[in-house]
Amino acid sequence: MCELEKGFIVDTSMTRRGLVVSLSAAAALAGLPGEALAASVSEKDVRVRTADGSADAALITPAGKGKYPAVLLWPDILGLRPVFREKARRLAARGYVVLVPNPFYRTKRAPIVTGPFDFGDKAAMAGLMKLKDTLTDARIDADTAAYLGYLDRQPRTDRHRGAGVVGHCFSGPYAFRAAALAPGRFRAVATFHGGGLVTKDGDSPHLLIPRTRATFLVDIAQNDDKQQPEAKTVLKDAFAAAKRPASVEVFAADHGWTVAGSPAYDEPLAERAWSQLLGLFGRTLA
Repeated sequence: MCELEKGFIVDTSMTRRGLVVSLSAAAALAGLPGEALAASVSEKDVRVRTADGSADAALITPAGKGKYPAVLLWPDILGLRPVFREKARRLAARGYVVLVPNPFYRTKRAPIVTGPFDFGDKAAMAGLMKLKDTLTDARIDADTAAYLGYLDRQPRTDRHRGAGVVGHCFSGPYAFRAAALAPGRFRAVATFHGGGLVTKDGDSPHLLIPRTRATFLVDIAQNDDKQQPEAKTVLKDAFAAAKRPASVEVFAADHGWTVAGSPAYDEPLAERAWSQLLGLFGRTLA
């Protein structure tokens, strides 16, 4: 069975061994051309001044000269780590200035998790959820403003073109919030197996859609859809009512399928989602 806890799915039907994510092997499992990308992008660790301190992050830009659209790439609940740096390199190689922040910088610098992580370990999961609970909407909004400001100050960022934002898992709502916070800048929003996009609360992320001017890509995991089958319809109706262009699709894959190293990682479907992302950015940020 699957359990949904505050927007995070754990598939408890898997074997305990199958629930262990090897973070060090994540990039290798992706089968991505890391060495080739390294020659076409520039990567550095940076510190971004925020209202609450200084956030550690990775900034990846295309090599050479020129100006490019900005992209804020939120990681999943395991935070800033090699697999998300690799995603950022792939984007940068396509012509984007990409920032990947450590969402938990107030508590600890990245990596938040080192070595294998067992999603079947209740104590370990409780620790992650405790970290997640430190990220209030107000804090996320303030951080997003700081990250966007940082991106826009980069000499390689083309501020005359729209910016993109991507959320994974628990950071799916952060992408929606970003689009509402800065509708004049964020023109493309993508979420992959995002948790908590539709809730019964008055601050549900889907209620922010009318405040945005973005085009949306919402790829939903099949086990998330099983837990909340009405969410896709609510999202489609909200996009239609707000006249926001959007693609909402349930993938035949489980929560985490786009992240190499995840127990649910599905390379062919991850690559299809990746192609959708590139298409979205190509249409909206050009």
